[in-house]
Amino acid sequence: MSWTVLGLLRASHPEPTAAVTTVAGLLAVGVGHPPGGIAVVALTVAASQFTVGWTNDLLDADRDATVGRTDKPVATGAVGRRTVAVAAVLAGCATVAMALTTNPTAALWATIGLVSALLYDWPLKSTPVSVLPYAVSFGALPAFVVLALPGAPAPPVWLVAAAALLGAGAHFANVLPDLADDARTRVRGLPHRLGPGGSWAAAFGLLIAATGTLVLGPPGPPSGVGLAAVAAAGLVPALAWSAGRAAGRAGARPVAAFRAMMLVALIDVVLLVTSGRLV
Repeated sequence: MSWTVLGLLRASHPEPTAAVTTVAGLLAVGVGHPPGGIAVVALTVAASQFTVGWTNDLLDADRDATVGRTDKPVATGAVGRRTVAVAAVLAGCATVAMALTTNPTAALWATIGLVSALLYDWPLKSTPVSVLPYAVSFGALPAFVVLALPGAPAPPVWLVAAAALLGAGAHFANVLPDLADDARTRVRGLPHRLGPGGSWAAAFGLLIAATGTLVLGPPGPPSGVGLAAVAAAGLVPALAWSAGRAAGRAGARPVAAFRAMMLVALIDVVLLVTSGRLV
């Protein structure tokens, strides 16, 4: 049982799951949810992330085995495909059930985010519009968090737009380490069509745009800390590029770009929460 649980955890894409759930929890704090509301938001988003991660690894198991991905427990047989499929279905049901404890409008947006992400897993992953599910799902996240408040207030457009930009950038950053493996298994999403250089430019251009939207979007003049965040976001590409090259020379997967995206997202949300300018 312990090995099964460990395999499920590894198959859930734990790093992005933890990062996105943390972002959702911080947003819930920033918009004024009580402790119970923060817990519901975090649990809903975590369940959604588990659903998407497990579904992704289940659908990609044969491709991952073909390219020798020993870090993928479904592909290596460390956890059974039926087990992962059942876990994904249960997590998906839990996502909708927990979202419905808020209000129907918020639950609708949580469901939109989940369905959009699953559409990336299949069939949009290998199409020119592969970036679209990332943008929709990330944009739906703050919409759900804000709408889950009592009275279901409308989420700020700038907040949803910034999240969508960040999600689009995350797509390019997430695919970068897998471009060569994906080419062997005939995955041809938008990043593959742009190539490594175009994907790097898209990832960090969108990251800077997202940070700028978060800083300039709220009413009133931007704070000095916010402007510093924009400047810091501009430095991330060089640091991530350097770390990626070092990982490549060491024979490791160059995941620095995606981790940098998630780190900047966390920093941006912390800045927003501490500035009190979310809603």
